[in-house]
Amino acid sequence: MCKKPYCVYGTGVLCILVLVAGIVMILLQVFPNILYSQVKEVTVLKNGSQTFDIWQNPPAPVYMQYYFFNLTNPAEVLDGDKPAVVEIGPYTYREYRPMTDVEFLENGTKVAALNPKTYVFERNMSIGSEDDLIRTVNIPAATVMQKYKDSIFGSVISTIMTGEKTGLFEVHRVGDLLWGYEDRLLKALKAFEPSLDDHFGLFYMMNATDDGAYTFYSGSENYQDFTRVAEWKGQRSLNWWSTDECNMINGTIGASFHAVITKQETLYLFSSDLCRSLYARFEKEVWVKNVPGYRFVPPSEVFANVTVNPANAGFCVPAGNCLSSGLLNVSVCKQDAPIILSPPHFYQTDEKFVQDIFGMRPNKENHETRIDINPVNKAGIMCVCRRALCEGAQSPVAAQISAGLLLCLCVDSTG
Repeated sequence: MCKKPYCVYGTGVLCILVLVAGIVMILLQVFPNILYSQVKEVTVLKNGSQTFDIWQNPPAPVYMQYYFFNLTNPAEVLDGDKPAVVEIGPYTYREYRPMTDVEFLENGTKVAALNPKTYVFERNMSIGSEDDLIRTVNIPAATVMQKYKDSIFGSVISTIMTGEKTGLFEVHRVGDLLWGYEDRLLKALKAFEPSLDDHFGLFYMMNATDDGAYTFYSGSENYQDFTRVAEWKGQRSLNWWSTDECNMINGTIGASFHAVITKQETLYLFSSDLCRSLYARFEKEVWVKNVPGYRFVPPSEVFANVTVNPANAGFCVPAGNCLSSGLLNVSVCKQDAPIILSPPHFYQTDEKFVQDIFGMRPNKENHETRIDINPVNKAGIMCVCRRALCEGAQSPVAAQISAGLLLCLCVDSTG
């Protein structure tokens, strides 16, 4: 039996410990709630606020890196051999994307704006100059051959191609392939079709231009709606695809997200480049530039074929013409050019595409699209969006390519 003074002392210590533990538990519960509440309050687009200024003129640099697939055996390909390509890159451009023509609507609940993008070449971050030469598929020729393959005009095109010495493959400067050049075949065809643009580039007329007017939610009514797209080009949905679900415009444009993101959330994004919306789910916790974050990645079902994900049937264009998993036919939104999007090196696509082209080396670390984001205040966003442009071989000449697809370019967007 303990003496009374020691019993009192022991009881006093116990009371103090219980009190301290109670205070700590209260603080642990209250402080995050206060922090989250404050973060939610400032995550609103208000004219003159710091949040608005950062949204209007993003201070963090964004870079676009382009990797070309240089074809090394054009003659053999025309004889039916597999294409052999060598990836050359990166060719890096700093992307400037301010919000302009900003107008607050509906008592500040929505914000209308344009988002012009300008690209400036960064030689010190590139493997070479814009004058480097790349041999790749002749997309203008393949496009017109496909467009007129069943018409009388097809024979005229063949004659012009012979006279202009236009083949299925051509060599062009990096800068011209990206931003545009005068094409000999298109120039000759312009005599028959004056409205035809005789210039072509993979991103022709996409430098120092915008992709259409946006209306965003400001987040004033619901913090989770912060910068979510309400309308694009005056429309609440797209019209390229065959189902309402596939035509939906969901999420932000990927430059910002709402505050206090949880691991259980699904992040939605709309990309006019991809001509569709997509989503990403939590994968793991990461550290990026000494900032803790959550990594979100699009699950494989986003680009899965209809046998895996029936909801993707609307992306089969024309209706019923469904591609393998990982491929998206965007010809409907790219002026009917036979262009198909895929992950770089056909990552997570049918293995036959990897095997049909020498030089494909798909791997998760280099070719997965991911979003790393600070879950509380969105600081330290690192968005790595990876995609590849493929030329669809659908013309009589192009059909000699064994794969039916030839990768032209890989694009990395980091910021």
